[in-house]
Amino acid sequence: MEYFVKSGSPEKQRVGCVVVGIFDRRKTSDAAGIVDHTTGGAIGSVMRRGDMDGKLGTTLVLHNLPNVFADRIMLVGCGKERDFDERAYRKAATATAKALKAIGGKDAVCYLSELNVRGRSHGWKVKQATLATEAVLYNFTECRGKNAQANAEPPSIERITFDVPRRSDLPAGEKGLDEALGIAQGVAFARRLGDLPGNICTPTFLAGEAGGLATQFPKLKTRVLEEAEMEKLGMGALLSVSRGSREPAKLIVMEFMNGPKGEKPTVFVGKGLTFDAGGISIKASAKMDEMKYDMCGGASVFGAMRAAAELDLPINLVGVVPSSENLPDGAANKPGDIVTSMSGITIEVLNTDAEGRLILCDALTWVGENYDADVVVDMATLTGACVVALGAPASGLFSNSSPLARALSNAGDEIGDRAWEMPLWEEYQDLLKSPFADVANIGGPTAGSITAASFLHRFTRKQKWAHLDVAGTAWQSGGNKGATGRPVGLLVQYLLDKIAKRDS
Repeated sequence: MEYFVKSGSPEKQRVGCVVVGIFDRRKTSDAAGIVDHTTGGAIGSVMRRGDMDGKLGTTLVLHNLPNVFADRIMLVGCGKERDFDERAYRKAATATAKALKAIGGKDAVCYLSELNVRGRSHGWKVKQATLATEAVLYNFTECRGKNAQANAEPPSIERITFDVPRRSDLPAGEKGLDEALGIAQGVAFARRLGDLPGNICTPTFLAGEAGGLATQFPKLKTRVLEEAEMEKLGMGALLSVSRGSREPAKLIVMEFMNGPKGEKPTVFVGKGLTFDAGGISIKASAKMDEMKYDMCGGASVFGAMRAAAELDLPINLVGVVPSSENLPDGAANKPGDIVTSMSGITIEVLNTDAEGRLILCDALTWVGENYDADVVVDMATLTGACVVALGAPASGLFSNSSPLARALSNAGDEIGDRAWEMPLWEEYQDLLKSPFADVANIGGPTAGSITAASFLHRFTRKQKWAHLDVAGTAWQSGGNKGATGRPVGLLVQYLLDKIAKRDS
């Protein structure tokens, strides 16, 4: 797919399709009004007949209109003009992408990027429309048979141009487009890793993917710690999880040191549990197939590293992915076992299905001992409790640094990959008390996502740290089952904001 930004009048575009917006109560956008006037009222006639009422997310394609050069005019419902906000714009952009994917035209010029969204620039609108389009066009076919892959027809649309009102708006639009394409590459990479099945996407496979990134992007360096080295380092919590699997654990480290010399790095840490059966505390069989998505936190680290390299961001960035499987076996953790983490803190394993925090705590300790980080952000599909609390719209956000929490939250709002801050009060630490070890790995039936974050906080008190619980946002179930690539967008926007603030 090719994308462009330009400025031009809709009736003069020689393309397969021109996309214009229609608001509720049959009100035309400026571009739609121009087309309507040029065609002698063709759009108004269609609306009076009731074929398009402007309802948000609806589309209608008109063919062979007089006095315009485009083969088709697509009308996109934008809802009430006074309510046309960021959410409505994204929904309209997604509807446009789905409709363009379905029609026969090879190229299109989209004028939705000219619509007014309060407080948002033309660059933001181009960026959001591009991300929406790339999300719609993502299609995981890697595991289908050769015949199915060979016969799969790609979308006919090949080129999309986003229009801006004035030539002076072109630099902002092009900047938004460039950022979107870099982010989209990272999101797609994370989605692919998430969608791969557990028999392919193993810890060893993930380590190979890190090596592949280093080959593709020479500025990105990787190394992998094997189990023997982790044993020497005392990573008893992480290795206690991998004991139940025939797949050896890996600690994958990716470095992209492209910022000012001496600048402290930003470190992303992602849970890379490539399949989670729950261990001895085995999960119910319903939807257990979706536990291949338990590595989506790690996949997001891969995606963010890929995006940073694609955009050649001037920042020092480290990605760390502790990776393992969690399966029942004679050597697996048992409820009541006590393990010793790299930090020396002993942990009573009351539930073997709370394994993500066990692999993360050792990875976070290792980061603290090996990097003088500016900030550390971990992300994990950590708790079902977070899904109950926040559902799919927002990831759970916990932090011991108010400025870091605000920066992450603002980045999520900007990019449309939102997070909601939750408490990390010391009172919750009392729920993790154990009569036999320094800490228990679960806190009881209440405040599950908070006690999980509180557990991790025990290993990050000396760091400026944040935790993102993405259990409700990293993938979708049901008919649209698949990885979402979240929170790659939030992470990369955070990096962009951080660079902009540093350089301002």
